[in-house]
Amino acid sequence: MDFAYDARTEELRAKLLAFMDEHVYPAEAVAEEQRARLASPWDTPPVVEELKAEAKRQGLWNLFLPDEEYGAGLTNLQYAPLAEITGRSPHLAPTALNCAAPDTGNMEVLAQFGDEAQKKQWLEPLLAGEIRSAFAMTEPEVASSDATNIETRIRRDGDSYVVDGRKWYISGAMNPDCGIFIVMGKTDPDGPDVRRRQSMILVPRDTPGVEVRRAMQVYGYEDHSHGGHAEVIFDGVRVPASNIVGEEGGGFAIAQARLGPGRIHHCMRLIGMAERAVELMCRRAVSRTAFGKTLAQQGVVQNWIADARVTIEQLRLLVLKTAWLMDTVGNQGAHTEIQAIKIATPRAVVDIIDKAVQAHGAGGVSQDFPLAELWAAARTLKLADGPDEVHQRSLARRELKKYL
Repeated sequence: MDFAYDARTEELRAKLLAFMDEHVYPAEAVAEEQRARLASPWDTPPVVEELKAEAKRQGLWNLFLPDEEYGAGLTNLQYAPLAEITGRSPHLAPTALNCAAPDTGNMEVLAQFGDEAQKKQWLEPLLAGEIRSAFAMTEPEVASSDATNIETRIRRDGDSYVVDGRKWYISGAMNPDCGIFIVMGKTDPDGPDVRRRQSMILVPRDTPGVEVRRAMQVYGYEDHSHGGHAEVIFDGVRVPASNIVGEEGGGFAIAQARLGPGRIHHCMRLIGMAERAVELMCRRAVSRTAFGKTLAQQGVVQNWIADARVTIEQLRLLVLKTAWLMDTVGNQGAHTEIQAIKIATPRAVVDIIDKAVQAHGAGGVSQDFPLAELWAAARTLKLADGPDEVHQRSLARRELKKYL
């Protein structure tokens, strides 16, 4: 692989870096101030809509979608350094560019598996940033790390499906602009193939029987900028049979197709989060004095900074290799590397942010710096899109298979 970014990537990187400096970073404090004055903390601050309009104007919109019909037509390798930049302000920049989860994964599902009517009704407004969406998979009553455990029932009844189940940590569901859920449940709970029992179905949020019960906190944060993480009840929810995504029994395969790009996108942004943490740590180190020397002159802090730089460079190369493989041999061919980055990146970035917190003392755990919220987001990604242990189990089996 070529380590140099191509001309289009360099052009977009320059535009995006300028956009971050001129618009996103200054808007971080503004968004918090505006949110405090909103009727509901889940409403979108006006500055976010201003950022979205400016991103559209500058051509920094839907960069994540490789399909030129719907997105920017970038490869994974081209998108990786751009996603990294947005990770420096993970609660604002991805939304501003319409590149925020769970909308990104949902748009990919609709673009790849949706029929023309579904694309017209839901994909087009998502692409335009007019609505938000949620992906309803995780359940509190089962170990959702094994997706075959999902117990939500999707039952065929004439020209309709009826959905019954309880989900939680459904990202985006608290946002009042969330118009559509992609729900995973079982259409054939006793089928012989455990990976053909599940289906995905589109459920408009305003459908009778849908109850967004409460917001779930993540280490005390409610994550207003991403539309929160909700507990959602589906009680006798009836939708047309045409709302099934792809084919009945295709839910597990669709989930795997959705999660591959999602995992690498998270890792791309995590590297940007680590870079922001190192920047804050270095600025703190040169400006604070303890025991007669600046923190920057203390050996332990120097070690933190050096180790962080080495780790970031290693992670970036592995993520870029994975992106290149996804582009050249497909997601299945990059399966080992996707699992490797999903294991390595959150784990390492949590440690880097933790050291930055330590360098800030009490300020590091406060609301005056973004580090505590960055740490919570990075730590959550050791669970999201499959916990570390599931990926380790699968990766070890793949390695051991060579010797059996």
